[in-house]
Amino acid sequence: MKAIVQRAYGEPEDVLSLQDIDRPTMKDDEVLVRVHAASVHPDVWHVVTGRPYVLRLMGSGIRRPKNRVGGTDLAGIVESAGASVTQFKRGDEVFGESVKGYAWVNGGAYAEYAVVRPDWIAFKPSNATFEQAASVPTSGIIALSGLRDQGKLEAGQKVLINGAAGGVGLLAVQIAKAYDAEVTGVDDTARQDVLRSAGADRVIDYTQQDFTRSGERYDLIIDIPGNHPFSRIKSALTPDGTYVLMAHDGYGRSGGKWFGSIPQVFGLMARTPFSRHMPKSGFSMPNKQESLAVLRELMKAGKITPVVGKTFPLAEAARAIRYLADGRAVGRVVLTV
Repeated sequence: MKAIVQRAYGEPEDVLSLQDIDRPTMKDDEVLVRVHAASVHPDVWHVVTGRPYVLRLMGSGIRRPKNRVGGTDLAGIVESAGASVTQFKRGDEVFGESVKGYAWVNGGAYAEYAVVRPDWIAFKPSNATFEQAASVPTSGIIALSGLRDQGKLEAGQKVLINGAAGGVGLLAVQIAKAYDAEVTGVDDTARQDVLRSAGADRVIDYTQQDFTRSGERYDLIIDIPGNHPFSRIKSALTPDGTYVLMAHDGYGRSGGKWFGSIPQVFGLMARTPFSRHMPKSGFSMPNKQESLAVLRELMKAGKITPVVGKTFPLAEAARAIRYLADGRAVGRVVLTV
């Protein structure tokens, strides 16, 4: 089969190549998926470059990636199911992830075939394309967890999403609207229209206005880029408002090579017992199976429509990752297989 193989850590153009390799072997409790589309998201960049370096100690591999085939989020058709798998069969259209927990390892999604666990995938809604479905898993789980599990979002609350026009942000806008929240989206000038199309009640152009100095107060702030100090964020929260930091490090531009944005996250975790603005649920791992089921129902009901900003063929995976890292993407970038 054709697959994108990573030979070492480094820049995408230097370490990724399209190769012919053997089809992966499926166990009795696994599913083999014929991949039709795979998402390009920030965690992929981290695994390709091996930065920040601490992530190499967290499962990806010290000197080179343990799994040489990249990608984690996919959508496709079940080719075969293991003997102990009862919920999926050949021909089912599915979407989901190919890794456990957070995606700091290669998962084999950038290939014509990928092996996945049945509890890491869900049936693809018929009203979503393979490209749309592939764009959802990691971004959607992060957005849903931030809003519902950490943010404890309730109907009628005022929510601000900073960095709202990316893969996580646009899904967060739509999920928040599905929960009947009043949503303000923050991004740059060129992305204001896409925020309105996603359902944002109000948009802020960060090149013209600083939301931390506007005088507006929000019940929940979802901060994807983490580009404001918490001392200023507090001024934009209601007395009992909650702040959820996603802590994107801007592809290494806003974090160190060794630890990236991790110190920022740990710093906020240390504040949790002493601040009413921190999520009381902490930073627990979301339930992937349950989250995918919720996201599927939201797509099926038309409550969220994934935004695929640009597609690339599988052979151009390196170019797709570069396009994402250069900050040009609106919504999610997707590979077609």
